[in-house]
Amino acid sequence: MVQAIRVHETGGPDVMRWEQVDVGEPGPGEVRILHTAIGLNFIDTYFRSGLYPSPAGLPFSPGNEGAGIVQSVGDGVAHLNPGDRVAYAGPLGAYAQERIVPADNLVVIPDGIDDKIAAAMMLKGMTAQYLLRQTFAVGPDTTLLFHAAAGGVGLIAGQWAAHLGATVIGTAGSDEKIALAKAHGYQHMINYRTEDFVERVKEITGGKGCDVVYDSVGQDTYPGSLDCIMPLGTWVSFGQSSGPITDFNLGLLAQKGSLFATRPTLFTYIATRDALEATAGELFDVVQRGIVKIELNQEYRLANAIQAHEDLEGRKTTGTTVLIP
Repeated sequence: MVQAIRVHETGGPDVMRWEQVDVGEPGPGEVRILHTAIGLNFIDTYFRSGLYPSPAGLPFSPGNEGAGIVQSVGDGVAHLNPGDRVAYAGPLGAYAQERIVPADNLVVIPDGIDDKIAAAMMLKGMTAQYLLRQTFAVGPDTTLLFHAAAGGVGLIAGQWAAHLGATVIGTAGSDEKIALAKAHGYQHMINYRTEDFVERVKEITGGKGCDVVYDSVGQDTYPGSLDCIMPLGTWVSFGQSSGPITDFNLGLLAQKGSLFATRPTLFTYIATRDALEATAGELFDVVQRGIVKIELNQEYRLANAIQAHEDLEGRKTTGTTVLIP
């Protein structure tokens, strides 16, 4: 038996319970891993609250990201061995000391990357990769707006987009977060609490607007984000930290310049083994070369996941956070 966070009914952070669970042995194509670190992400709160239903129903353990050491492997697993350091993004169930993971979801952590850093960057870093390299191909001619620039994905995306030569604009809610984002690739920052981000984007771009807006905020930034985009530009809605958009009007895309809109998720982009290896490989490469620095800003004990969720939803965290089993 091992300890894990379990959710028996959805709701606020206090629905999470620290309990014993039986992990069992891996079946064919599976691996049992001992977690050394677990990533904390806003999507964890969506499953805990019930905004996203748990695929396995109730009860369940939250968490989509972790790193650890292979303990045992099931039949048919040829690319992993006991003792390997591995990391993953998905499936749900990371908030546990040990767990079973499909072998095809695991990648070996390269030498030179610490387990905590690997756990903190897999979901956020691969999200930044698909956003900047696949959903919209960012390059030297790109002007982009990234909401929540001081968040985990935002700090990675800012560095990566600046390396690609883009003009990088961000929003954040405090002077401290603005300073943090400016140190991570953002040339222009907007305090959305004291400034109208739509007007500021127009000022920064000389009225042209952005090629692409990356929006993980949702309700609070809609439809303003659409007013920041140039004709034929792209709106990438990849999260909803302020709440879901419930009244999306497709006609607005025509009214505001024949815009393109997409609601992507990481798990579609890494659905095959080849796609996972390519996405993770490019992430590992930019981290190892120092192009993207992953700064671990908060650590909590896994048993204190309630406090971690309260701080995350209260916007008291910046950058990356890990839970330590």
